[in-house]
Amino acid sequence: MIVTGAGRGLGRAHALEFARQGAKVVVNDLGAEIDGSGGSTGPAGEVVDEIRGLGGEAVANGADVADWEQAAAMVAQAIGTFGRLDVLVNNAGFLRDRMLANTSEQEWDAVVRVHLKGHFAPTRHAVAHWRDRAKAGEQFDASIINTSSGAGLMGSVGQGNYSAAKAGIAGLTLVEAAEFARYGVRANAIAPAARTRMTEEVFAATMTAPGEGEFDAMAPENVSPLVVWLGSAAAAARCRLVGPHHVISDNRLHHSSACESDRYFHRDILR
Repeated sequence: MIVTGAGRGLGRAHALEFARQGAKVVVNDLGAEIDGSGGSTGPAGEVVDEIRGLGGEAVANGADVADWEQAAAMVAQAIGTFGRLDVLVNNAGFLRDRMLANTSEQEWDAVVRVHLKGHFAPTRHAVAHWRDRAKAGEQFDASIINTSSGAGLMGSVGQGNYSAAKAGIAGLTLVEAAEFARYGVRANAIAPAARTRMTEEVFAATMTAPGEGEFDAMAPENVSPLVVWLGSAAAAARCRLVGPHHVISDNRLHHSSACESDRYFHRDILR
């Protein structure tokens, strides 16, 4: 399986939780700063070391997920290293926050590219692999989990580029679900609320860490059990096509329209 943007925050939490559940993980991270500048293989390598320390299997990948050829090579790495690809978690992204009246063309293009094209490019190459397997007569279950946002569902002042990209991801997920079902591939999108580099300054009051011994409602690790479940055979049995917006907030799942499930879950139920 592949998790993009897995060097920190939500992606790191997803990769570690998948590994705990026995998945073999390609940990992708460009190692960029929060605004997308720079790059380093360090964060991805550190998560790989953590997974191996848990007794799991993982490899690092430093691809720019919005680069067509690099995205293809990342998918090929997963298949070549582990023999198959079953789950793709699209999570990579960064921010260039600005009021729309002050947003430059470059700031708009950079954010839309990493989020929206950065979801499409890996998905396009992964589904080509799955389509070939399906046409060869293989029966399998595969899953795409995309990362939208409350900003994409409701808008966020000062984040017009990010809001537009995340709304696009929600729409893209609906199309993926409809088109890929024939190949045995499910597509879902989550809209998580969690404390990461991208939220802890913008929403400082909401994302403040609790005192020692208090439950941390905004910890990224609260989201990951749902993501792992969506990638599992259990979800294959209960999700018919797509639950377009699974919103995690205060350790609860809100809204799961196309899954045969209760409306709210506690994270322990999703393990």
